[in-house]
This record gives sequence, structure tokens and C-alpha cells, in this order.
Amino acid sequence: MNLQRRYIVVFSFLGIFLLYLLVHYAVLMLTGEPPLPPRQPASLPERGAILDRNGRYLAIQIRFADVSVWRPSITDIDLLSSELSAILDMSPTEIRDKINSSESNFLYLRRQIDDNAARRLSALLEEKKIRGVMVQPIVGRVYPERNLASQIVGFVGDRNRGLEGIEYAFDDILEGVDNDRKGSQVVLTIDTYVQHILRQIAVKTMEETSAEAVMFVAMDPRTGEILGSASLPDFDPNNIRASDPNSRMNRPAIWAFEPGSTFKVFSLAALMDSGSIRGNSTFFCNGVYTPTRGAPINCLGNHGRVTAREIIIHSCNAGAAYASDNIGSGDFYELLSNFGFGSRTGAGSPGETAGYLVRSENWSERSKPTIAFGQEIAVSAFQILQAATAIANDGVLVPPRIVSKIVSADGRTVTDWEGGASRRVISAETARAIRSYMVDTASSIGTGWRAGVQDMSLGVKTGTAQIINPETRRYSETDFIASCIALLPAESPSLILYLAVIKPQGIIFGSRIAAPAIREAAESLIDHLGIPRGRNPQISHPPSVNIPAGRLPAVQNYVPNFTGISKRVLLPLLLRDDIYVEIRGDGWVRSQTPPPGTPVTEGMTIILELE
Repeated sequence: MNLQRRYIVVFSFLGIFLLYLLVHYAVLMLTGEPPLPPRQPASLPERGAILDRNGRYLAIQIRFADVSVWRPSITDIDLLSSELSAILDMSPTEIRDKINSSESNFLYLRRQIDDNAARRLSALLEEKKIRGVMVQPIVGRVYPERNLASQIVGFVGDRNRGLEGIEYAFDDILEGVDNDRKGSQVVLTIDTYVQHILRQIAVKTMEETSAEAVMFVAMDPRTGEILGSASLPDFDPNNIRASDPNSRMNRPAIWAFEPGSTFKVFSLAALMDSGSIRGNSTFFCNGVYTPTRGAPINCLGNHGRVTAREIIIHSCNAGAAYASDNIGSGDFYELLSNFGFGSRTGAGSPGETAGYLVRSENWSERSKPTIAFGQEIAVSAFQILQAATAIANDGVLVPPRIVSKIVSADGRTVTDWEGGASRRVISAETARAIRSYMVDTASSIGTGWRAGVQDMSLGVKTGTAQIINPETRRYSETDFIASCIALLPAESPSLILYLAVIKPQGIIFGSRIAAPAIREAAESLIDHLGIPRGRNPQISHPPSVNIPAGRLPAVQNYVPNFTGISKRVLLPLLLRDDIYVEIRGDGWVRSQTPPPGTPVTEGMTIILELE
């Protein structure tokens, strides 16, 4: 009997289940409508913002919605097409054709419409009883500064996960993987004003020289903070489909190249600090370096008898090569490695290159002298900056970093993002000697005189490097990299600037096309960064400054007057849950609806017209 009862119970449950399936599919057959996903998820993830050092948004989350169609549920395609046309910015014919031509019953009609349009569309669907259209809330990413620092910031994919740049390197932190999907903010060391100046000058330089690419970077050598890093061509992460791998390349971090004569600053510093040569050691340049074995190496000039100072001032290749004869290959390799060449800097950019510095046991007879003047070694712009900090900081190398701190979703926890450890690589005496040579290079007798800034002591080194032709595997006769590095003020540097122009056309010398751009950037940045000039001493002021409130008017009991407010300042309003703000156009607010003074109510919509 017990067995019979069990059979009865089992078959009873099976019968009930089968009956449920029959009823369920009967409903589907009659209505042609499957159960739809909920229109509003329980909660949306909160991906943290990316900001510059001054709190300006470089990447921010915003609400969007995807509009999809289930064709079997459509009862009136003409009504659907005509009513949705204005909101989706599609013609009725376009909507109708897209639905009719789809090979699938399910299709996306429009992706990522803004949150205000999604709310209007949902209300319209309810009012007009339009069937077969679904509005699915999603979150996306907006990049207010567009091309500015785009390769550093990176971008996200369709699922709002980071694919490149900081978005990728700090994806879990921004996504809030360990914090219930409430992401933290990542604050960069970048200063958007500095970035804007560097990019502006880089664009001008690229246009004037018809160059293939340009890199322009700025760094505070005392802290290792990258203040700006422009790389052209670049892209707008708001329109990633219009970009290509070349425009998305973060060249200062991931592209390795032969630096040319700017490298003499580091090779001479290594030779002097090791005791292999002294400041008053002399070498004879007759326009060519003749090794004990192998082919001679030409110099761009006949400089006669030169010391370390003249090698830097006149950028003498032969002098640098002869100077390198005084040190063993192994010792030279170790000294250059200690500057960070051949290793990643760890600045915080994904995909960073380690450059190319072959171990000394694999060097040829030509390796040591050619490395001394910047050939047969590949470096990144970040490595150049890192090595230059040792010259700027009296011998102490400070690794670069591009991330300043991490701020938790609730704003309570701030984690300073530590860079690599500082270390001494040369003596203070050697660093000061090299800086003094660079100051002379910026004078009327040096190759870098075009970089000179009035009332400012500037240390400079220019370079013009050949590029290897990948087809012939020999140095090209037409392709070069023109570069210039500057430390300012030379007595106690607080800013390093480095510019590299890749494959300029026409004039190809760093002294002619890179040095003037360095001067232009320095003139624009000195006052912004508070660097004292000789005739304009820095004015001391209290450590805190009261900034008047009201840049973004508070929206509390009454709607404020937004007239004249810029779009960038308005962006935080898009994160409000209690009201909806629709921003139309670009520029500054010229009109608003409702007018100022209107009582604020839950769920109200504020429309701001910009021009």
C-alpha cells in the first residue's frame, strides 16, 4: 500500500505540472506574447567616475535605455512607427522597414537613448497601449572632455566594462566588484588645463610638420605625478566606433623608440658618475668616430676638442662615443638599467612597454658607442621622464604615476595610490653638473636656444633620431623623430616637459621644431603651476583658499537659475534620482524649463537648452 500511495503522489504532481504547461502554452498561442523582462531592474550598477587632480570629470556614469521590439506582439505597426518617430529620432518609414526586414522576431530598434527620452517613451507606450515595444534601462559611460586624455582614460564596452586605459586597468575598482557593484572613483594626477595646453600645442606642431604622430608629456619630478600626456592622433571615447588602433594608442606609455641625442643626458651622467670620465675630460671630434674595429660613425659636425659640457651643448655624437670607450660594457649596461631603461616604470597605464636594452654580453662592437648617443636602445616617453627625475632631483629617481587616489563610493575612504619607490641613481654633484650643461644648451651657444624662456632658467636637450625602416632593417634616410626635453626652473626643477615629433616632413631637427613647442608650453604653464620667474617672484598665500559656492546651484525647494552654467558643470545633475534633468545642445545654458523659482517636486523634469 505504501508503494501504491507513493505512485499516486508522484503521478499527481506530474499531472499538475503537465496541466500548468498546457495552460501556459495555450496562453502563448492565443496572445502570441511571451513573458517580458521587467522594465526596471531592482538596481543599476554604479560605476565610479574618473576625475582629474582638480575634480573635473573625465568619465562619468549616465543612465540610458535600449529600445527593443518583439514582433509577434505588435498589433499596429503603423501606429507604433508614427508615435515612436519623434522620440527615437527615426522616420516612421525607417522604423517600419527595420522591423519588417529583421530576420528575427526580437530586434533592437535603438540602443542607448538618453534617460529622459526613455521615460517619455515608457509613458507614451502606456498611454497609447502600444504592444511589442520594450524599454530596458541600462547604464553607460560619458566622457565630458572627449579627446582630452582619451588614451589614458580609455573606454568601456557594451556591458560597461573597461576595455582600455584606466577604465580597463582599474575595472574592478570602478565597477565595485567587491562592494555590491558600487564603484569607487579613480582620481588621476592629470591636470586638464595642462593636458589641454599640451594637446593644443601638439595639434599645432603636427599640422605644421605634417608629422605622423606627436607625443607631449609633462611631469612633476618631485612627486612623479604625470600632469599631462598628449598623444596624437587621438580619439573621442564617446564615439569609439569612429576610432582605430592607431588613434587609441597611448604612445607615451606603450610605444618604444630610439631616443637619439636626448639620451646623451643620461649616458654622460652615467659615465661621469662612475668616474669613467670627468667634467674636464676631453675628446677630439673631427666629424667621425673611428672604432678599433668596425665601420666609422659620422657626427653632424666637426666640433674639435670637446668636454662633457660641449658634448651636451653641441650634441656631439663622436664625443659621446669616444667618452663611452672609457667604461666597460657591463658597467655601462648596469648604470643605464639603474636609470630604469629596459624595465617598465609602473606608472599605471596598461600595456606599458619595457623598452629595449639588450644585455651587455650580447652587444656588438658598435653597441656601446651608439647607445651613448641614443641608438641601438629603445625607450618610452615615460622612461625618459623617469630617468630625467634623477637629473632634476639631485640624483634621486622618482618613478612616474598617473593615478593619485581611490575614493570609495560613499566618499569616506580615500586610498592614496602609491607609485614605485624612489632611489638614488647618481650623485647630487653629477646631477647638478648635467643640469648646468643643459642650461648652456638653452643659451645662444646651444642647440636648444629656441626653447629659452624669458626670466626663467631652463635646462634643455634636443634630439634628432633616425628610424629603422622595417623593410630594409636599416636606418631610413627620410624618417626621423625630433625631440626636446626641458627641466624648469633649472636650479630646482618642478616641471619636466618632453616632446617627440614622429616622422616630421621638411625640417626634421629637434632643435628647430621641438624646442619652440617646448618654449610655448612652458610660457603657458609657468604661471598656472605657480613656478616663479626671475622678475615675477612667487607670492605666498594661505594654504587654503575660499572658493565661492554656486558654480552648480543647489536644487532643493525651488528650481534655481541655471543661465550661463556650462554643460560640464551640469553633468552631476544627471546622477540625481529625485528629479530628471534633460540637457539639450552644447555650451552654456541659455534657457530652462520650468523657470527659476518653480517649486521642486518629486520626479519633475528640468529641461536645459544650451548654446
